[in-house]
Amino acid sequence: MDGDVSVDFGEDGLVPAVAQDADTGEVLMLAYVSPAALERTRETGRAHYYSRSRDELWEKGATSGHVQAVEEVRVDCDADTLLYLVDQEGGACHTGHRSCFYRTIDGETVGEQVFDPDAVYE
Repeated sequence: MDGDVSVDFGEDGLVPAVAQDADTGEVLMLAYVSPAALERTRETGRAHYYSRSRDELWEKGATSGHVQAVEEVRVDCDADTLLYLVDQEGGACHTGHRSCFYRTIDGETVGEQVFDPDAVYE
């Protein structure tokens, strides 16, 4: 039987985590994870991240209600990046879009806005 993989959190104590829709494969967002955020994710089954700007642990959707139920956590070959396979409730992006990757580098909107952020984050 395999044991837990030791994640390399590096000098700053954080690893990037990509959230991907478990059913469709759509990439929803990228955020950072601390050891405590990973532990809370595994304990609760809901995605937790570490906010570098606020310097705090946060649960995805705690404010908006757009939670991510984590079906599986994968770790890359170097054990320094995580992949959260999630069931996304509503939108993943604070702009109201389903995915944070809703526009091209040329500025074309290609993703769907699924909620009004002004109504959610007032």
